[in-house]
Amino acid sequence: MLDQSVVEEQPSVGQLDRLRAYWVRRDTIVWNIHALPNARYEVHYSLDGSLKLTAQGIQHGQVLPLERHLPGLDADLVAAFPHLQGLPVFRLAAEHHGLVAKILRGQVAVQAYHSDDRSLIDATALQIPGVLDDLYHYTGELGVSFDQEKIPTLRLWAPTARNVELLLYADSAKTTEPQRYPMQFDEGTGVWSVVGKPAWKNQFYRYEIDVFVPSTGQFERNSVTDPYSLSLSTNSQHSQIVDLQSKGLQPKGWSKLAKPSLAKPTDIVLYELHVRDFSITDPSVPAELRGTYKAFTQLESNGMQHLQRLAKAGLSHVHLLPVFDIATVEEHRPDRKRIDFEYLASLPADSSEQQAYLYPIRDRDGFNWGYDPRHYTTPEGSYSTDSNGATRILEFREMVQALNQLGLRVVMDVVYNHTHSSGQASCAVLDRVVPGYYHRLDADGNVCNSTCCANTASEQHMMEKLMLDSLRTWAVEYKVDGFRFDLMGHHLKRNMLAIREMLDGLTLAEHGVDGKAIYLYGEGWNFGEVADGARGENATQHAMAGTGIGTFSDRLRDAARGGGPFVGFQVQGFATGLLDRPNHYEQRALVERTYHVAVISDVVRLSLAGNLADYPILSCEGQQTIGGHLYVNGKPAAYGLRPDDHIAYVSAHDNETLFDGVQVKAPIEAPIADRVRMHNLALSLVALAQGIPFFHAGDELLRSKSMDRNSYNSSDWFNRIDWTGQQNTWGSGLPPSADNHEHWSTVAPLLADPALKPTPEDMAFSYAHFQTMLQIRRSSELFRLSTAELIKQKLWFLNTGPEQVVGLVVMVLDDEVGEACDSPFCRIVVAFNGSHQQLSYSDASFGHYDLQLHPLLRNGYDPVLEQASFDRSHGSISVPGFSCVVWVEQR
Repeated sequence: MLDQSVVEEQPSVGQLDRLRAYWVRRDTIVWNIHALPNARYEVHYSLDGSLKLTAQGIQHGQVLPLERHLPGLDADLVAAFPHLQGLPVFRLAAEHHGLVAKILRGQVAVQAYHSDDRSLIDATALQIPGVLDDLYHYTGELGVSFDQEKIPTLRLWAPTARNVELLLYADSAKTTEPQRYPMQFDEGTGVWSVVGKPAWKNQFYRYEIDVFVPSTGQFERNSVTDPYSLSLSTNSQHSQIVDLQSKGLQPKGWSKLAKPSLAKPTDIVLYELHVRDFSITDPSVPAELRGTYKAFTQLESNGMQHLQRLAKAGLSHVHLLPVFDIATVEEHRPDRKRIDFEYLASLPADSSEQQAYLYPIRDRDGFNWGYDPRHYTTPEGSYSTDSNGATRILEFREMVQALNQLGLRVVMDVVYNHTHSSGQASCAVLDRVVPGYYHRLDADGNVCNSTCCANTASEQHMMEKLMLDSLRTWAVEYKVDGFRFDLMGHHLKRNMLAIREMLDGLTLAEHGVDGKAIYLYGEGWNFGEVADGARGENATQHAMAGTGIGTFSDRLRDAARGGGPFVGFQVQGFATGLLDRPNHYEQRALVERTYHVAVISDVVRLSLAGNLADYPILSCEGQQTIGGHLYVNGKPAAYGLRPDDHIAYVSAHDNETLFDGVQVKAPIEAPIADRVRMHNLALSLVALAQGIPFFHAGDELLRSKSMDRNSYNSSDWFNRIDWTGQQNTWGSGLPPSADNHEHWSTVAPLLADPALKPTPEDMAFSYAHFQTMLQIRRSSELFRLSTAELIKQKLWFLNTGPEQVVGLVVMVLDDEVGEACDSPFCRIVVAFNGSHQQLSYSDASFGHYDLQLHPLLRNGYDPVLEQASFDRSHGSISVPGFSCVVWVEQR
């Protein structure tokens, strides 16, 4: 006889707090269950949330039968839900389809039991995004809109809600009770709406939603802000009814704002900048404006003067880290914690005290990168001089206007791939309006968080619509010139193509913007629950090739720096001394290092050629192949199909800055002068690559974060920049322990060494080099070829194959071939030397060239370049160590 305690400990069959079945269409349910021939299947629903699971099965509620559908999913559903292919499929009879909308406004589950004895096999709740898309494919307006009489209408898509009321507040204070207005439900669209009065303008509001929440197993009355909010009160407590067309929200001249010229995407040069970093420590900005949008209107400030010089040199776009409403920064300035900079500066360069001091206040100091979306279509309030209401709208527009007038277009970093919170969390918005719809769920119905936050599901129609509507607002109402998509690979390719199509439809005549000139790019990394097309073809590097939507290429980054973000902390690369300046970590013999430099030199060449998969190359092993067929570290060395697919970069906000990477990879005995040259060589590779170069703000000034690899919440101390170039931030203490402790023993001696801290002269040299590289890129269209055909026609490499002078990459740009470009030069030769020694190379073709050093390199900013030479009589060039040399032949 069984022990009774053992019987009682056996888990019950089925769980209604799990969502292991999928309602994908009004007639179709998919369930990951071992289907038995003698089993019966049912849908159970309750409009009052009273379903209970017992040993005898689901109790209470109503029951509808399901029939097993042996053919499985049809082609349309397989395309929409590839991760469900092969699972058992069940059908709901046609006479019950009219009940589906009502069922979804309550609690719903499925049950399987043995038909002979009605013993329970399994029971579970359902994931419902698919059936919601089937029933409510809405394409109209949401949020606040005004008619010609300035009467506002508020619309909210909430098809599973039992009731929705508008709570209207005269102001953002919570001292008075709101006025309540019932909202009307449209059965055909799932939209709740209310028509207001002109007097509602500028008042604040929330929605009160009565909705069943699977994660709590009951109906909840959620008071929540509008997912389509255009303005908010401080700390996003209330949405605000605003009209973006109001003259009071537009700076003078806004309607006639002229954009800086942009002939083609490959003329773009991107500069990634954080709004707070830009001015928070700039003494030339009034104290009350530091860290705000308004700082960009201070044209005589150190920061704006710096940007102006870069614009004149060739910079075209400022890429702003997230500036939509984020959940992780205190917007009320008096409630922020002040940092004692004097105390931090007094501590030793390798001290752990700086990060220890900052850690307890890091969530209250006003700093965060901002990859924590709360409301996608409202400017972040902490960057405004007044976070309570619509001032942020005006000031954001003033920032865009100021940068445009400086000659710089503006890119927004957008983060539609996740939200800060989900479920019933206080900062959650989408999931408290339509629970279980907007986020990507795993097989149990839990929200996926492979992006480190709650992943959104852009495969669902209304999530894609939210992206499209939000981006349209930023493009039209804020005149944003480009969008960078965080973890773009977590979206589907079709999402990105729909965005491209929407933007292409915007015209100056009708919308006041040229949508075709708005550039799109993002991170095409392939990982998580969407990897390899698991939820549909995702927007990865390879998938986006040929679309003109750019992806960051890790090929040049890793080849130049060495290693990668997650491996090889001290692994060296082409620009960091691998060939003949090995560090103590590098144990390979010279012959092995030489071979590896030859391999990564092929990657460098392909990156310089726009990362084109079909670019022909003679590999270091003597193989005549193309970029997409040359495999390095297990992946193709190139993947693009057109140059504007290619974002060339060696540093970004993520991971160590370029200079910090050089510091840890260079041999300990390398003097600061060599380290600066390594750093500048890496920047040269980006600046002169075909495609679109991308730079991290401050790299031109040897920016350091004191080896912090993840400074997203590391305060202004670790993220500060001195635009005057007088104070380098290397040696600001050991970086925060949470993300960097494993490397403390390696970096501490480096931080403590005063000889490794850049001087103002070092910073000025790097700055001059950077400006010169931008000017050289701008000096000839040969560096900015617009098609793959032109690149293959006009660009080739010398010194390739097994007999090459290893460490020297020689690129030729020849305008004598094919249709002429806009260039004062008929021919350009660029040489990159990854050795610390001077390298020479001879080629018979040089005897036919009449080359001179590029005029911009004759100004003496780098005296080492005096050692560079071109000898036509001997057909040879000579290139100083860790240098980029550009020779040109005038027409």
